[in-house]
Amino acid sequence: MAAKTVNVTRAHDTRPNNTRSGAWHARTAAETCIAFETGTDGLDHQEAGRRLGIYGPNQLPAAARTRPFLRLLAQFNNALIYVLLCAATAAIVLGHLVDGAVIVIVVLVNAVVGFVQEGRAEQALDAIRDMIAPHATVLREGERHTIDARNIVPGDIVVLEAGDKVPADIKLLRARGLTVDEAILTGESVPAEKSEGIAAENAPLGDRFSMLYSGTLVATGQGYGVATATGASTEIGRISDLIGKVEMLTTPLLRQINEFSRQFTWFAVATAAALFVFAVLARSYDWVDALMVVVALAVGVVPEGLPAVITITLAIGVRRMAARRAVVRRLPAVETLGATSVICSDKTGTLTKNQMTARRVATAQGVTGLSGAGYAPEGKLVAEDGGAAEPDGARDRLIQAALLCNDARLVDEDGQWSVLGDPMEGALVTLAAKAGLHPETEREAWARLDEIPFDAQHRFMATLHEGPGSERRVFVKGAPERVLAMCIDQAGPGATRPIDHAYWQQRIDAAAAGGERVLGFATMVPDAGVDRMAFATVTSGLTFLGVVGFIDPPREEAIAAVAECRAAGIGVKMITGDHNGTARAIARQLAIANDPKAIEGAALDRLTDAELRAVVDEVSVFARTTPEHKLRIVRALQANGHIVAMTGDGVNDAPALKQSDVGVAMGRKGTEAAKEAAQMVLLDDNFASIVAAVHEGRTVYDNIRKVIGWTLPTNGGETLSVVLAIVFGLTLPMTPVQILWINLITTVTLGLALAFEPSEPNVMRRPPRRRGAPLLSRFLVWRIVFVSFLFMLGVFGAFYLALWRGYTQGEARTAVVNAVVVMEIFYLFNVRYLHMTSFSLIGAVGTPAVLGAIGVAVVAQIAFTYAPFMNDLFGSAPISLVDGLLIVALGVLTMIVLEIEKAVMRKVWPTAAYTA
Repeated sequence: MAAKTVNVTRAHDTRPNNTRSGAWHARTAAETCIAFETGTDGLDHQEAGRRLGIYGPNQLPAAARTRPFLRLLAQFNNALIYVLLCAATAAIVLGHLVDGAVIVIVVLVNAVVGFVQEGRAEQALDAIRDMIAPHATVLREGERHTIDARNIVPGDIVVLEAGDKVPADIKLLRARGLTVDEAILTGESVPAEKSEGIAAENAPLGDRFSMLYSGTLVATGQGYGVATATGASTEIGRISDLIGKVEMLTTPLLRQINEFSRQFTWFAVATAAALFVFAVLARSYDWVDALMVVVALAVGVVPEGLPAVITITLAIGVRRMAARRAVVRRLPAVETLGATSVICSDKTGTLTKNQMTARRVATAQGVTGLSGAGYAPEGKLVAEDGGAAEPDGARDRLIQAALLCNDARLVDEDGQWSVLGDPMEGALVTLAAKAGLHPETEREAWARLDEIPFDAQHRFMATLHEGPGSERRVFVKGAPERVLAMCIDQAGPGATRPIDHAYWQQRIDAAAAGGERVLGFATMVPDAGVDRMAFATVTSGLTFLGVVGFIDPPREEAIAAVAECRAAGIGVKMITGDHNGTARAIARQLAIANDPKAIEGAALDRLTDAELRAVVDEVSVFARTTPEHKLRIVRALQANGHIVAMTGDGVNDAPALKQSDVGVAMGRKGTEAAKEAAQMVLLDDNFASIVAAVHEGRTVYDNIRKVIGWTLPTNGGETLSVVLAIVFGLTLPMTPVQILWINLITTVTLGLALAFEPSEPNVMRRPPRRRGAPLLSRFLVWRIVFVSFLFMLGVFGAFYLALWRGYTQGEARTAVVNAVVVMEIFYLFNVRYLHMTSFSLIGAVGTPAVLGAIGVAVVAQIAFTYAPFMNDLFGSAPISLVDGLLIVALGVLTMIVLEIEKAVMRKVWPTAAYTA
């Protein structure tokens, strides 16, 4: 008892980083259970909660983050900001304190916007980690529970099966056919065989056959064991300092903008210097006045709010995608998604529901259909013609075998039925319920004595049961051809008969042609006294009962999403490990292509890379593929100029996910390795969510181009006005501080409103933009030049019209500032739709963001024009209502001219709004 007390104290009271010293691989299962005060029923919930408080969450430490103060300082590290700060310094030194102060305020506003946005991005990434957190199955108080893997504690009994990621370091209590891929720890490519027992205390990690380690992957078999270490105390925690890092916010687009900023800065400096010299020497400006003109030029030409607005636009896109069940882990994916031209998708669970349904049972007597769909135990057995099913003893025995040779169970959560276990096994439990069997009652009546778990090598599962009257029976299920090879006869009406191989092959082929997956079932009475099974027990002498055909029906939303892809010029490729016939049947139901062409993995192996490039565009279905095939397919598509989105869920999918332009991991069935390699995670494993993300990606890209298309020409108009005034010796129509006011009030209102724009109606009816297409298309370049000149004309027109009407210079400049803001408002309505006319009801009404921005801008302009303190700050003066109406008329005229220009350009360059 004393020894137990010492061990319990060690298990309960020491910190996690000491649990590794237990050398659990050298201890028996019983010793391990005693040490952690646990057993095969697991911990109780209260004790698990207590231990969670002691040991902490089962996760590795998060990466250190940049301090908030350093993040704030980083917002000023931008070439455009340097220009503005120099301009502010010059203004203050020359005694123009108001001008300098306003410039500084603009810089600070943009810095705060960027700082807040980066903080929100970090919070969003934290939320993403929560949304894609792994889950695990544990035994607590004798019941299975699926919990967040972060809540596993030392002493928990963890249940594992093929395909699971090991969530903690575990000492095995039971293992059946268990092999584990430990390559991340040992570098060995072959899965390690695992079993109960003890290893030498000094055994290397690869030889600790009774231990499972966190982060490794169960390749085959089943097992359960005691969690001996969690979080940073695990082996992977010992060799890994952190689990992922906060992603950098710099994206290819932002790098392009930053490069533009640097080039633009040199251009602005050179132009300003030339104008300064010209103003002093050619126009006899006082150097102080000339320097203030240069300040005005710098203020007008620099789009100081552009980087912040673009970052906000990207972040809004990320949030919209998350709302549509697609979580973007890396911001560049937001840009790339909009250009995706091919989506390579898994079939099961992504294009289909991943809710296997038994459609028919075939025995020697005939075929019985089933009504109902999904896992809900609602429906009944029916004849092929829809009438009542005839009695069939072989069918009854087959359904019993399907229920007992089965590890799944159904769970009803608020009327939503799901399966805990393999989907096909869940469908079999539903089949039994439809046949009138009560699953738990039947399993209690036929207690399981032993089993041979299913794995890919022997392709069957076998169980040994003892039923009423001590009757013992073996049930087998597996691949039909494998089970048939193990049988000596088949069950028939009244008695067994020789196997009719042609009949069964016909049934199997008919099911496969309909897109069904097929399992075969058999049974036998074992020799007396048999209570353990070996392979030799079941590999011969069985009686074949029949086959069950399953269908994983396509998702209704996936059918609509595929149609949307085809309308958008996006190709869809199904890449699956399933059979050719099954895959093509589902592809036809999804309408992936008019006549889907398919190729199998074996045929891919015979193709050279050049030959694969020649056929990859025409093939819609790749069947019986491996992860290596996925990588070749992605590379071939990219070599043909496509931008490829690729789905994946396994560790071995990571190379293809990294190779693709947008790697998409499955949030539910995906491994952590796949999620780490991917740029996006689907929370619902649904193909429609990929298409929704592409939709949002195109919207984000459109909105970014709208922001640029609105910002650059409006700033360009201000710049041309200053240049023209200096070159021709004219009075400046706006002062530097007034130009800054325009930029400040419009950027944080009108420019930002474009970031919230919804999708244009035709966003998914346009072809994808080509790889390498420039951000500024020919249309946008033309638009920047045209609108800049249009605004310049409006500025001088308003200025000289006001002077002609007898206004003072201050009043004329006030009219100009209001005219520029009004023209920018009307131009905002024009630029909201790059691909269609803005003269429509929806175009005129605007969005809440647009209307709110206009409201703020109007209130600000009223204050600018009529508030005395604003008049003092900015040199503005009140103007009459008639002047206000004339300014609005100027805005309407601007809108009409731009809409005519847009219509003409659409005819000249039909695709110019979105191509180079």
